[in-house]
Amino acid sequence: MKPANEPTVRVGVFGLLGSGNLGNDGSLEAVLGYLRAEHPEAIVDALCGGPEVVSTRYQIPATRLHWYRGEYRTASRVAAIAAKGLGKLVDAFRTAAWVRRHDVVIVPGMGVLEATLPLRPWGFPYSLFLLCASGRLFRARVALVSVGAAAIGNRPTRALVRWSARLAVYRSYRDTPSREAMRRMGVDTARDEVYPDLAFCLPTPPASAPSGPPGTVCVGVMAFHGSNDDRARAEEIHRRYLDGTIRFVHALVEDGRPVRLLTGDRVDAPVAAAVLDAVDSPLVSAADVASLADLMKETAAADTVVAIRYHNLVCALKVGTPTLALCYAAKSDALMARMGLGEYCHPAREVDADRLLEQFRALEQQSAQLRQTLTERNLAAVRHLERQFTALTTALFPAADHARTHARQEAP
Repeated sequence: MKPANEPTVRVGVFGLLGSGNLGNDGSLEAVLGYLRAEHPEAIVDALCGGPEVVSTRYQIPATRLHWYRGEYRTASRVAAIAAKGLGKLVDAFRTAAWVRRHDVVIVPGMGVLEATLPLRPWGFPYSLFLLCASGRLFRARVALVSVGAAAIGNRPTRALVRWSARLAVYRSYRDTPSREAMRRMGVDTARDEVYPDLAFCLPTPPASAPSGPPGTVCVGVMAFHGSNDDRARAEEIHRRYLDGTIRFVHALVEDGRPVRLLTGDRVDAPVAAAVLDAVDSPLVSAADVASLADLMKETAAADTVVAIRYHNLVCALKVGTPTLALCYAAKSDALMARMGLGEYCHPAREVDADRLLEQFRALEQQSAQLRQTLTERNLAAVRHLERQFTALTTALFPAADHARTHARQEAP
């Protein structure tokens, strides 16, 4: 129950939300759950990539992140380049005006402090810097909550990310390598905590008993082209990843295993289609997923999961399904180690179908023990996130925290 003297707080949520990435939207859902449970008095809205989706799905007002609607299209003509440049200037004023209306702004999860996928400094890093600088200017408390970070080679991107982190009043990371990366980039992380990914506090679907042999294998696919530093080799990296994945799926089908292809972002659909075309078998199908809840249902129904996208891995681990990770960044290795499956990782840049199949078979042999391990690690993750939400209330809602403490002290 809300204490009588608890003030109304204006809260904004910020990020590439509603843009087709299921992990980003799952992080938003987790933070909205926290706000509605612990701060129902808060007035919440969003500045995001897909405002129509966010408004419809989550029932909060939402504003488009970028003034220029062609922000994510490559600008080749003079008019498009000029419009994109003008958009950057307009966005500085739009972001400042939006932040000024809020007491608190939360960036929920996401890899906002990394460039493990292709990224330009004037894209999201610039938007995040505008947000954090505006927060300091207008005394809005900006919080980066359970975010991902990684060392960044590009100097302009690194500078924007570093200053964004420094300007935030609250930072927490979803793994230890993220915190260490920010420390190496010059951010004082002495008071920053590490918590699990926010998706671990989402509702979990009922567990499914493993099906009789041969059981379904979920294979998560991704439009993977390497990191921001791999642009010159992007197509080579993608072809190697796709060829290895196709060979692996072929081997599963030859063993009589049903395969369910999963995506995590709308850009992954062509990769799933390429696998379906290459492996022409009724045993292979593609799931139609629109949320992390859908992903969890799919992975809960599988015997085993092999996936590359970070939140595909999170969903599979959260429902307790033995999982093998194709890792393209330290965040995946850290996640698997935290959940007790550190030995079941395979490099996404060098997919060796034969070696992957060996790891897959070893994983299945340990299925029963790994399911027990995941049950224990999931309980610990939920408790850890509960502590983070308590810390968030203290850091971002000091008046509400004081009122609740006072109410507890006066209770008979």
